[in-house]
Amino acid sequence: MSQHDTTKIINKVIYDGDVLIDLTNDTITATDVINNKTFHLADGTTATGTCTYDADTSDATASAAEILATKTAYKNGSKITGTMPNRAGTNITVSGKAGTNIPTGFYDGSGKAVLDSTSASNLVANNIRNGVTILGVEGTMSPEDELTVGAITVTPSTIQQIITAASESLDYITQATINAIPYTETQNAAGGYTATIA
Repeated sequence: MSQHDTTKIINKVIYDGDVLIDLTNDTITATDVINNKTFHLADGTTATGTCTYDADTSDATASAAEILATKTAYKNGSKITGTMPNRAGTNITVSGKAGTNIPTGFYDGSGKAVLDSTSASNLVANNIRNGVTILGVEGTMSPEDELTVGAITVTPSTIQQIITAASESLDYITQATINAIPYTETQNAAGGYTATIA
């Protein structure tokens, strides 16, 4: 009949002078053992590991596209490599007032959003009405600077004439002078006069 007391936990076994098992000097702790794996402490009691390799990644939500290209991370216990393009220092050219789509990727704040060269060259003070500021450029153009105005002279003819500012390459007509209808009288061979109108 065994003399072993089943109520006691054995943490060291010596048989015929030989040490078969000795847990008494073990220093292992739960954080040293993989999560959910069992082991024995120095006192012989059973314990369960809690180590998750620094972090529990089971609830991670980042995808490869959300991690910078060539950088690695762990998700659900697996290593993933990022695919997000690195666009550090990239300038984005804006063309048109509707804006320009921004490519996906990582931006470090050193790049700029800039106007395309044509728009930038037109964004000058004398193209903007006085008192109006667009993108930091204060306008100097006065109303008369932006309009083409002038006077015209019209000579009557035997047919109808329609005179407009546009036909005279003007925005507005300031004055229209209508010449007199030409009239001449010349003596003819019959002894009378010929009246020529227009």
